Amino acid sequence: MWSYANPGKFMRLARNTAPFLLFAAIAFWLPGLILALWQSPADYLQGETVRIMYIHVPSAWLALFCYALMGGAAISALIFRHIVADCISIALAPVGAGFTLLCLVSGSLWGHPTWGSFWEWDARLTSVLVLFLFYLGYMLLLRAFDDVQRGIAAGRFLLIIGLINLPIVKFSVDWWNTLHQPASLSRFQLPAIHTDMLWPLFLMAGGFFCFFLWLLLIRSVTTIMERQLSS
Repeated sequence: MWSYANPGKFMRLARNTAPFLLFAAIAFWLPGLILALWQSPADYLQGETVRIMYIHVPSAWLALFCYALMGGAAISALIFRHIVADCISIALAPVGAGFTLLCLVSGSLWGHPTWGSFWEWDARLTSVLVLFLFYLGYMLLLRAFDDVQRGIAAGRFLLIIGLINLPIVKFSVDWWNTLHQPASLSRFQLPAIHTDMLWPLFLMAGGFFCFFLWLLLIRSVTTIMERQLSS
């Protein structure tokens, strides 16, 4: 894998792989949407609003995964000076911010019928909002300096600091008494949702993940080319 730190090899891999990932995303989404919208049952308490789960949960997972990947890329760039690692972080910032915003908006729409309001300063909601601000802060730092390299260097440290927030987001429902429900999927327990809802959720998550990987490759190639042209 270290060989793909070479920009040329990474771009060849990305161009060869990207079309298959987009096809895979569509292949997951089509049956996932059919099952989610028509075949899966409504929840006995939340009714039809539970279908927001099929958008909200995958976007929440990817919001965390994307930032973890950016943080890992920042550490790699800081230690090994890999150009591709910096390009991955730059390329993923708006993607991760988009998934986090989608998570916040869909969660707000999903929570309103139950909580009676679109927003509460709940531990889970607040920590996800902080995650969104880290994404925005990183993108602002990249443009805050006349010297691009100084902005990238400052952004690395912000990404690394922001990694502290990821376990807070993940375990906030366990550490504090929150309005947000506990995790429905766990390594150590049986799923808390029925398989009629679980299968479409997995299909939608698979589609979201393949779409995320497609965006990662396409935007990373574009970022590498922009940096090559600017230098």
